[in-house]
Amino acid sequence: MAFDDRTKIIHRRTPESAAMVANTKRAMAITATLNRLTFTDADEIRTLFSELIGKKVDESFLLLPPFYTAGGDEIRVGRNVFVNQNCTFYDLGGIDIADDVMIGPNVSIITTGHPLEPSQRRAITIGKPIVIEKNVWIAAGATVIGGVTVGENSVVAAGSVVTKDVPPNTLVGGNPARIIRSIGD
Repeated sequence: MAFDDRTKIIHRRTPESAAMVANTKRAMAITATLNRLTFTDADEIRTLFSELIGKKVDESFLLLPPFYTAGGDEIRVGRNVFVNQNCTFYDLGGIDIADDVMIGPNVSIITTGHPLEPSQRRAITIGKPIVIEKNVWIAAGATVIGGVTVGENSVVAAGSVVTKDVPPNTLVGGNPARIIRSIGD
């Protein structure tokens, strides 16, 4: 597995792993409350999501519960971001979501993984960042894997698994996601 300077590596039974577990417990408590809310509770959802990520979200932010995360404090969202129901964001590596992004239902944005070697899988957690640039649409049931940037104005087709960077103004689809065609206004 290739690493770069943006990769976080957390070894089991270290102060960093204890902090990660504590943060996961904090996130689970906040999301349990958030997930009892409904579409009509948009202000309270924004308040709880702001608490989860540690920064006030814009009034244009809209999330439909339920929502799941393993931390929350490494998620950053811009203005006019829409997150549909039943999404999962594992954010250890950092998730940056720019303005005007739409995220469909059942989308998974997963920055976290483990080594392939069986002896290391439970001993190490790896986080690689995900960047979702302005005006991206990630359609229903897609999965975005750590280390990926989804370029401005791009669309990730429903059910796709994104394992590599998506160029701007591009439609990708499939597993693994491949370029289908360029898109424009």
